[in-house]
Amino acid sequence: MLQKLARLDLSHNQLSGSLLQSLSNLTNLSTLDLSSNNITVDVGKQITFPGLEVLRLASCELKDFPHLLRNVKTLWVLDISNNKIRGQIPNWFSRIRWDNLYYLNLSHNSLTGYLQQFHFHNLEYLDLKFNFLQGPLPSSICNMNNLKLLDLSRNNLSNSIPSCLGSMSSLTVLDLRRNNFTGSLPPLCEQNTSLRTIVLNGNQFEGTLPMSLLNCSGLEVLDMGNNAINDTFPAWIGTLEQLQVLILKSNVFHGPITTCQTTLCFPKLRIFDLSRNEFSGSLPAKVFGNFKAMIKLDGEDTGQIEYMEPSMIQFHTSYDDSVSLVIKGQDIELERISKIMTTIDLSSNHFEGVIPKTLKDLSSLWLLNLSHNNLIGHIPMELGKLNKLEALDLSWNWLTGKIPQELTKLTFLEKLNLSQNVLVGPIPHGPQFNTFENDSYGGNLDLCGPPLSKQCGTNDPSPIPQPLESEDESYFFSGFTWESVVIGYSCGLVVGTVVWSLMFKYRIPEWFVEFFEGIYPKKMRRSMNRAHRRRT
Repeated sequence: MLQKLARLDLSHNQLSGSLLQSLSNLTNLSTLDLSSNNITVDVGKQITFPGLEVLRLASCELKDFPHLLRNVKTLWVLDISNNKIRGQIPNWFSRIRWDNLYYLNLSHNSLTGYLQQFHFHNLEYLDLKFNFLQGPLPSSICNMNNLKLLDLSRNNLSNSIPSCLGSMSSLTVLDLRRNNFTGSLPPLCEQNTSLRTIVLNGNQFEGTLPMSLLNCSGLEVLDMGNNAINDTFPAWIGTLEQLQVLILKSNVFHGPITTCQTTLCFPKLRIFDLSRNEFSGSLPAKVFGNFKAMIKLDGEDTGQIEYMEPSMIQFHTSYDDSVSLVIKGQDIELERISKIMTTIDLSSNHFEGVIPKTLKDLSSLWLLNLSHNNLIGHIPMELGKLNKLEALDLSWNWLTGKIPQELTKLTFLEKLNLSQNVLVGPIPHGPQFNTFENDSYGGNLDLCGPPLSKQCGTNDPSPIPQPLESEDESYFFSGFTWESVVIGYSCGLVVGTVVWSLMFKYRIPEWFVEFFEGIYPKKMRRSMNRAHRRRT
């Protein structure tokens, strides 16, 4: 009876050895799932499943491509991800023509070498992330007109990317992060409105952002961080009404941040990261006012953590958006993006002026980082209304005045950095403030109170360094005060005046002349003798 079996799922067990040999009689199998087992041998070298459509061998201990694939012509789904397969993709594998194959996952292996031309023209899902592949993308990718997901992230691929990626009408997810791609960005969404996620972070792309992105009406995630893009702030992207994540960090963006020219501008944006660029001017108060998704609305809390909806590809295959953010001082990779993740990071730019009070309206803001700029003025007490804030970094600016007592209302605040400013006065006390240490306030010489050692209401206890003195000198000068110096000087002045008056009225005594002849030079004595003769 088992010979007629069509679907077999033995996944998530501890099966090992030559299991496939015992399944060789199941010639009617169309679906075989052995994922998450300990299969380590060369699987299926002499096994044939002529009608096999779905083969899942993910998270096993495979070290080679399964040989049974050589004789399979009807495959739809192939998943051999998260194994220990090393070396180049075999030539025989690249030459196979699977006209019905729509899902191919070779991710999380140790594949090396160049990508060869594929002949899977109906492919919809191609995942090769976390390997060591190198070289350019093969031109055969342009023939995959049905491609919905292309994930080649975390490899060593290089050269420019084909311009055809911008005209694939079905493409929903394009993830090329952490490779070595160079050149200008192609006209993405040139003929496409399906792209939902574009992640090109961690490459060497140059030039400007393509205006064709305006055609990506359904775009939710745009991550262009860590490249060499040289452009001004793309305010026009704000017209993309579905955009939730905008990351442009670590590029060469410059100039002021301008607002959109339309009524709706970034209405759903929740992650706004422009850090480590060359932006200048004042902080964009008007732009902040457009971030409607960062404003808490009535009935928003559900009591459960909700995540961004994954991109559904087909047959229960999906893609979860992920980003890398500096959170509470650490660079953290978020494998999923929760809807409470509302962040603004404008650190390490050249912004100047004051911190706008309009930030208070973003009451669901979770992280605010304005550090390493040239901001001046006081810390707005209105920031105390950001009652969801968990991390606040205003360090390395020129902020003055006292730390507002209103900040103690931030009961969720876990990370505070106000160091390297010109703040003064006592540090406020409060439930969260009592947990912060010295490094939250370092470099503000006029701050006082716990946790700092400097107490409020007293001068700096540290003594002014004095020059070293010998014991005798110290004893001698110890009896001299400013009063004694003044008295001595006054007495000497009176006595000297009287003596000189008597001397000039009568006659200079001989002993006085003899005394000064011994200490004045010869030329000076001649002058004094001439004066003496004239008087006599």
